[in-house]
Amino acid sequence: MQRIAVYDEGWIDLRSGFTTGSCAAAAAKAAASMLLLGNRKNSIRISTPAGIDYEPLIEDMVIENDFVSCGVRKDSGDDPDITNGILIYASVSLVRDGLSRIFIDGGKGIGRVTRPGLDQMTGNAAINSVPRRMIEDEVREVMDISDCTDSLNVIISAPDGEEIAKKTFNPRLGIEGGISIIGTSGIVEPMSTRALLDTIRVELNQKKALGADIAVVTPGNYGLEFMKEHYGYDLEQAVKCSNYIGETIDMARDIGFKKMIIVGHVGKLIKVSGGIMNTHSREADCRMELLAAAAFKSGADSETLNSILDSLSTEEAYEYLAKCNIQKECFEYLMKRISYYLNKRATDELRVECIVYSNRFGLLGKTKSADEFMEKAND
Repeated sequence: MQRIAVYDEGWIDLRSGFTTGSCAAAAAKAAASMLLLGNRKNSIRISTPAGIDYEPLIEDMVIENDFVSCGVRKDSGDDPDITNGILIYASVSLVRDGLSRIFIDGGKGIGRVTRPGLDQMTGNAAINSVPRRMIEDEVREVMDISDCTDSLNVIISAPDGEEIAKKTFNPRLGIEGGISIIGTSGIVEPMSTRALLDTIRVELNQKKALGADIAVVTPGNYGLEFMKEHYGYDLEQAVKCSNYIGETIDMARDIGFKKMIIVGHVGKLIKVSGGIMNTHSREADCRMELLAAAAFKSGADSETLNSILDSLSTEEAYEYLAKCNIQKECFEYLMKRISYYLNKRATDELRVECIVYSNRFGLLGKTKSADEFMEKAND
């Protein structure tokens, strides 16, 4: 159970859930138990890597002589997970070879890896290494109890997976045909940022594996047309860091990138000029204060400063800079501050450049080698 504060409401408790990996492992253990031990299982207990036991109900059983299939329904707790409520199936069949091995693969609705840089090799089912280990451990336990000396073939499937996967990052990552079986702890933390940070790391890893020398990062697709028109770059190809600029810099450095460029709208990136590395409004805002400080450094009068501080958006505030004809000087100062904080976070192992723009006013500022980095990123 996780507790969060709700404005004017005190504290509320959020219920944790279980990953698709936990569901797959539970279904596989239940199917193996029914196949090898002959007893029908209405529920099953497994251990998750987090040390928390999981005991789901078993659904939709099909029991034959050398084959058993059953499903476990995904319960994401209070996390708004797109896979919540779907059935994850395991089909386990006996392979009479006397080798006591476990073969794991994906069936209907489980994606296939088509590009390098992911947890699994190209061609494999998108069942990540931790869930694979969970499945093998739970099935091996049943084989040991039953003294099974033959091998088992375990197929994980999700009948609704192909349709659900269209709403996930899987197509973008090169996982085709279904969802991924994922999870490192076995537990879904409600309202957690972990899944998003994991996705950022996966995308950076994939870019590196595909030979990219420069990591191109953006908070989102805001400014798609600007980047196409001015740099010939499709922002869809950039790694989306959302608000997690600091963590993304850390990951890019740890993965081995030596160069990185962050491109984005002024409303997000202006915060970096104040050293803010998580740009979500609940963490920090200060957009107008930072613009006003830059305007003050550039010689703005008190009326302009008050107008900027009263502005509702950075684009409205920019108009006041333009009226005083100090917008160029102002953003030269801001870009120096942004560069300072980005590279302070990156340390000497990674060099970071930045481009800041507005959909309404176009390019507002760029760091010294930003154009050079974008040119190389387009090669």
